[in-house]
Amino acid sequence: MAANTKPSGTYRRNKDPRWIDVIIVRKGTFKGTMGKGCKVVVCGLASVGKTAILEQLLYGNHTVGAETNETQEDIYVASVETDRGVREQLRLYDTRGLHDGQELPKHYYSVADGFVLVYSIDSMESFKKVDVLKKEIDKSRDKKEVMVIVLGNKADLREQRQVEQEVAQQWARAEKVKLWEVSVTERSSLIEPFTTLTSRLTQPQSKSAFPLPGRKSKGTPSNDI
Repeated sequence: MAANTKPSGTYRRNKDPRWIDVIIVRKGTFKGTMGKGCKVVVCGLASVGKTAILEQLLYGNHTVGAETNETQEDIYVASVETDRGVREQLRLYDTRGLHDGQELPKHYYSVADGFVLVYSIDSMESFKKVDVLKKEIDKSRDKKEVMVIVLGNKADLREQRQVEQEVAQQWARAEKVKLWEVSVTERSSLIEPFTTLTSRLTQPQSKSAFPLPGRKSKGTPSNDI
């Protein structure tokens, strides 16, 4: 897998209006200071494209259809420019893909400030797993406020679609989460979700227009930004 072979270091992407600097870290190998940063867990069924999303977002070099190895756990440390023009650190935990009946390890619920739940639009099973994960997050957060966004990956596979966009958006509105359909073939589709995620995680709660799960809002529904 490309993520496992890329050397540690800082990589800058200048082609987009927002800076995204990244250091890739294999679990247990980082010796420097990672800082506090916001901890974000990226999870979903196996083969929905979690690693491909991160590779394309951060490096822009993922090759669609390239052979990959199963992720165990990789950690990416990214410096992301928010919509306020401030750069914030994001620690992205690329988790092992879940198989039938598997649950996300419990320790992720205690450390995460946010979650990126990923499904593939050509797999209804993967969408149902996202629903299960969202319910587990709600049960396990123990009064801790966490932010959840959802990515419907492989949006380019329209002819194989099993999850209709409107059905997914209705679910997202009911769950009070923001959902995007994305594709690694269009890197630009990946930038908004992660800059929005970082912006909301680091925005003062008193000014937040994106209520976290369990928080009541008198303003715009959480699905609209």
